[in-house]
Amino acid sequence: MSYVKFSTSALSVLALCATAAVARDEIRIVGSSTVFPYTQAVAEQFSNNTGAPSPVVESTGTGGGMQIFCGGIGEAHPDLTGASRAMKKSEYDLCVTNGVTDITEALIGFDGLSMAISRSNDFDWDVTLPEIYLALAAQVPVDGEWADNPYTTWDQINPELPAVEILAYGPPPTSGTRDAWVELAMWAGCEELDFVKDGGFDGDWVEENCSRMRTDGPFVEAGENDNLIVQRLDADPNAMGIFGYSFLYENLDNLKGVMINGVEPNSDTIADKSYPVSRPLYFYVKNAHRGVIPNLQEFVEEYMSDDALEQGGYLSERGLVSLEAERMEALQTAVIDGENMSAPE
Repeated sequence: MSYVKFSTSALSVLALCATAAVARDEIRIVGSSTVFPYTQAVAEQFSNNTGAPSPVVESTGTGGGMQIFCGGIGEAHPDLTGASRAMKKSEYDLCVTNGVTDITEALIGFDGLSMAISRSNDFDWDVTLPEIYLALAAQVPVDGEWADNPYTTWDQINPELPAVEILAYGPPPTSGTRDAWVELAMWAGCEELDFVKDGGFDGDWVEENCSRMRTDGPFVEAGENDNLIVQRLDADPNAMGIFGYSFLYENLDNLKGVMINGVEPNSDTIADKSYPVSRPLYFYVKNAHRGVIPNLQEFVEEYMSDDALEQGGYLSERGLVSLEAERMEALQTAVIDGENMSAPE
């Protein structure tokens, strides 16, 4: 499973490199802040195993990573991008426009979108998706009308919740985590509101009216560095953070997960889908760079190794929820062999 399929674009890069030396010898990776710790772990393992230069991994966000990844072919452009959602058609079209026409998609496993709070907060937090929506959405039902969100404390939404100010740090619009949070938490919570159900509003209405997060203070965009959110939760025991499960998993000494619909985020509840806010994680390989950028193929093989991906492997030890064995085997073959992805619909 180690041969590499080269496209026309790959051959053009090879021709270029026949006349000019490749200007870099390290692999360059961009993309999702959620996928970042997994890719960084693979990069460290790869470098330790081979002695090769450690790949350069940048946390740019899913959307930002796609823009950079799809910028073109050649050593000035990255080789892989991580993503906390699947590539969009518009992003694929941008790739094609810039000559990036041979891409392998790798679904590496699953992740839960966690709400977390400091362990110094002693309340046993359990919120529903509608309560999350009412706390964080720009507009909500108010006295039978769709209006700007008036809620400032959690007990205003549910008197059984603490009378503390609503404050949640979360990802910016460029983040795949933000996209997934809006779709899996905000839309789902909005759809369960009596105002929406009784009003007969459809999915198009929900998508148009329930996608905006608050900009008046209770929701704060904290950038692409999830570690900064963790630091803010350490400093404020009533603040919550929204990020991938891996960041909660890595900080369980200081943070605890907020239950959603009575289910706490952990590897078991994410795997069996009982935790309601979970999503797949991906990376994308620019196949034209295989065999051109030194060690790229070998790095991909390390990422696809059993040691990395299987249950009990070093990525699951960092919070990644592994694929089932048969699906993982098919993934490993397709990614190592450089199978070209189909255009998204």
